[in-house]
Amino acid sequence: MVSDSPPTPLSPMRLRVVVYSLLCIDFLAAIVSAPALYAADPAVTAIERDANRAFNNSDYDLVLELWRSVPASSQPSKPFLRLVFQSFLKLGHPEDAFVIYQRLVPSDQPDDPVLLRAVALSMLTSHVRDPKEHVRIAAFTTLAELGLKETRPVLEDGLLDTSVMVRARAVEAIGKAGLAKTSGPVRRVLQDEMPAVRIAAMNALGDAGATDIIPRLMEVARNEDSPEGIFAYAALYQLGKRDMLVDITSAATLPDPELRMAAFGVLGRLRHPSSAAVLAHGVYDPEPSVRAFAAGALGEYGKADGVAPLTHALGDEVARVRGVAAVSLGRLGVRDTRPLLQALLRDPSMHVRAGAVEGLLRLEDTSVFLIVTDLARHPDPSVRAATAQALGATSDKRGLAILQTLLQDQQPQPRLAAAKALGKVSGTVVPWLKRGLQDSDEAVRLTVAGSLIQQLSYTPKPMPRRS
Repeated sequence: MVSDSPPTPLSPMRLRVVVYSLLCIDFLAAIVSAPALYAADPAVTAIERDANRAFNNSDYDLVLELWRSVPASSQPSKPFLRLVFQSFLKLGHPEDAFVIYQRLVPSDQPDDPVLLRAVALSMLTSHVRDPKEHVRIAAFTTLAELGLKETRPVLEDGLLDTSVMVRARAVEAIGKAGLAKTSGPVRRVLQDEMPAVRIAAMNALGDAGATDIIPRLMEVARNEDSPEGIFAYAALYQLGKRDMLVDITSAATLPDPELRMAAFGVLGRLRHPSSAAVLAHGVYDPEPSVRAFAAGALGEYGKADGVAPLTHALGDEVARVRGVAAVSLGRLGVRDTRPLLQALLRDPSMHVRAGAVEGLLRLEDTSVFLIVTDLARHPDPSVRAATAQALGATSDKRGLAILQTLLQDQQPQPRLAAAKALGKVSGTVVPWLKRGLQDSDEAVRLTVAGSLIQQLSYTPKPMPRRS
């Protein structure tokens, strides 16, 4: 049963405790008081014993104070280094913990995935209350992509953030983690003052099958002549009210372009067979933004019915529409469409060319790497970023080499896109991501941390091939 009590914001101390619990690592059993485990240097032995006692008493500041008193010429034992590593994490200093990690696990040895994941997760959780809004947004955006159940307290605390984007991303993360159905705080943000947050909550709860919110959704659907009402229809559809598909479909023809965009986006996500004709009609809309939305929805719809309307959209007068259509066409997986995308490699817009590259890579066409190399050297950082995004669709060694270069770009935008793409590919990319943890840009470091967790958690499966 969901509690009706109001959400209680985590105090800084309680938040720290929560973060500690996320980072607990079962290696304390290796840290015992047996003399054989201490450093051979007698000058360090007493320090290590005191540090072990301090750690067991949860006095992590003292552990670090003792660490700083170790003579530079000495060789601390690995158990002592682990104490220091864990103390840095518990005090919310992942960058310092990573320095210790590099001493524990030299570059010529296999990585310890448990310790490295702890560093990456701490990178994220230690920035959820950063004073800079864009850093908090980056942290919660990455957490939303990961969907980690263990971060639930941090995510629910994010629902109280002053930033609309942070609150919306926190809801998305709770939904991705499969926690929305049992989350009282997510239900409470159905009353949030900002529509974007309410919509995120409706999406998460609808996907989770939370039938208790049906009365609230019916109220929104009846009273809201806005995109919010369309998302309420979608959530009701997900909760078994199949007749709502008629209302969503009707909204795709309303005069307001925002309502049409919302309708196309929802229809693409729901993937109902009857929506194909409506989505196809969207690429002929008089508004370029609606045409782009419809093209993106056809890619998410993911059926071969979308080939014809997307082929039309490839010739749109607006570059953004052509670029979105190219990516969507690749997502359909119909290999016979490769010539259409290859023609766009000569498009006047570099962003459209990057979209065509992504579409072709999704179709396993690896003949594009000469074009990719040129795009990755383009003077416009947004083009280099679009190229990095496109390379997230392949694990070809040539693409990985270009991503490695873009991860070291002089501008943060391409580095950010490369960091995100490296979380989606398969290959020996962990060493590059480890270097990225020391990037000068906070948002890049957080994105790298998320990709590192993805790489340590699983190996991405090859994309399905469809004829």
